[in-house]
Amino acid sequence: MKEITYFYLKGCPYCRKADGIIADLIAENPAYAAVPIRKIEERQEAEIADSYDYYFVPCLWIGEEKLLEGPANVEKIREIFEKALH
Repeated sequence: MKEITYFYLKGCPYCRKADGIIADLIAENPAYAAVPIRKIEERQEAEIADSYDYYFVPCLWIGEEKLLEGPANVEKIREIFEKALH
């Protein structure tokens, strides 16, 4: 199982939407609850955020691979969970 790194900003409506999608998908598929998600608030952890190549939040990575940048949708986040599980 792989860890998802999730960059976000407090108060960001797109991040809030992504959080809701993540919660809904975990409720739908309890196996997703086992996937570790490292949430990084980019203002509070700017040094870490600056070491990644992205411009928009939410931004989700597995390892060195950027899998989502900007507005999220259910299908894309489901794909990320599936990739993290396998």
